[in-house]
Amino acid sequence: MNDQLTIAMPKGRIFNEAAELLRRAGYELPPEFDDSRKLIIDVEQERFRFILAKPMDVATYVEHGVADLGIAGKDVLLEEERDVYELLDLKISGCYLAVAGLPDTKMNDVAPKIATKYPNIAAAYFRQQGEQVEIIKLNGSIELAPLIGLADRIVDIVSTGRTLKENGLVEYETITSVTSRLIVNPVSYRIKDERISELIQRLNAVI
Repeated sequence: MNDQLTIAMPKGRIFNEAAELLRRAGYELPPEFDDSRKLIIDVEQERFRFILAKPMDVATYVEHGVADLGIAGKDVLLEEERDVYELLDLKISGCYLAVAGLPDTKMNDVAPKIATKYPNIAAAYFRQQGEQVEIIKLNGSIELAPLIGLADRIVDIVSTGRTLKENGLVEYETITSVTSRLIVNPVSYRIKDERISELIQRLNAVI
């Protein structure tokens, strides 16, 4: 039986911190692993295959079984609601989801508009607050929305707060904290349980 594990994860900060975590857990990843431009990287000595994906696509790959495992931010899991199991909080790439806008401004009483790339999370949050809002989905430069009058508020990921500050925005509310999680395809979890259990054990020891 093929016991290779295919792991989907995004490039960038999560990739770098996850690679370091795997090394600390005793897995040998080649030095060129971090700088590779490839989208699929095989690490034969550890029987790993890595698929490098957009953050929002990681859970999709795992749900459909083209990856056994994935490393994805909690924001992606909350937004996408994919049929995957969340195995482990890796406690890396910490940030949080916040509501932000221009300082000293109130939301439009008639039809407040919220710009975000997290429409499901934003809609659920304001529904819980008892507020009816119009969600405007954007894919990038969310901070622009209040500046050009497109929206009253934004819902976005905040890491250091620097981007908000540089664009003259302030935080109004924190929705939830976000870290990266190890997720698994339910079928893979049954078929490759020994290898996956070993991975969890080794990661747990260094988290």
